[in-house]
Amino acid sequence: MSIPFSSTHYRIPQGFGNLLEGLTREILREQPDNIPAFAAAYFENLLEKREKTNFDPAEWGTKVDDRFYNNHAFKEQEPLEKCEPGKEKSQTSMKEVTALNESSEEDKDMEENAALKIQAAFRGHLAREEVKKMKSSDLQEKTEENE
Repeated sequence: MSIPFSSTHYRIPQGFGNLLEGLTREILREQPDNIPAFAAAYFENLLEKREKTNFDPAEWGTKVDDRFYNNHAFKEQEPLEKCEPGKEKSQTSMKEVTALNESSEEDKDMEENAALKIQAAFRGHLAREEVKKMKSSDLQEKTEENE
């Protein structure tokens, strides 16, 4: 039951909106039949990527939002030499994250171009096969007429 004109405001955790936005974008792109199963697979994939690359999209989205409101999140972090030896830095520098994003965008562009080339070649193959069939049927009709 809802209360009209309630002044209750829930605080959304930082990064949560970005995660949901990414999920929504993928659902709209893929149009799955089973959305909860798709969401589970999406978040599993996201966790695997985060563990492999040490890049957290929720954290990145939070920093982007923070930069929009105040420009403190994107200030240069201290270099690795200044960190204590033996301790790994938990957050990647913004330059590394930007390089990861750029390389992934380049990879996506290359994959899309490759897919387009493959599709065009396959369509050309189908068209050539259809022309061969048409030519062979025309030859058969001509030979039947001559006989």
